[in-house]
Amino acid sequence: MMVVPQVTPKASAECGAMGRQNLATGMQVSFRRWQQDPSDSNDAIIRDYEIMGHMIDGALELGLGGETVSLRTGDSWLVPQGAQNRCRVVEPIIAIEAASPPARFNDLDEHPTKAS
Repeated sequence: MMVVPQVTPKASAECGAMGRQNLATGMQVSFRRWQQDPSDSNDAIIRDYEIMGHMIDGALELGLGGETVSLRTGDSWLVPQGAQNRCRVVEPIIAIEAASPPARFNDLDEHPTKAS
């Protein structure tokens, strides 16, 4: 049985509260665009999915595993499922991300677990 993935044209893709625009969703992974203006450091959170991302433009700081790294245009990152992390957008960003399992299912994007 072949399952046709959901592909959303950019013009009709909804943008969530976290600035992420869902572009395509399959059974195991979703693909999205993230655009955000500079912000203060967010609270540390834990997500129920793995994220791989690539910075198209801009800069952010990603805190993961007790270390903070600066990510700029052309850099990529991985946040494992269940890892405590935080990010601070330093310059306006445009990035693409893949999330597995798809973050848009079961409101995984809208209700991350705050780390203690």
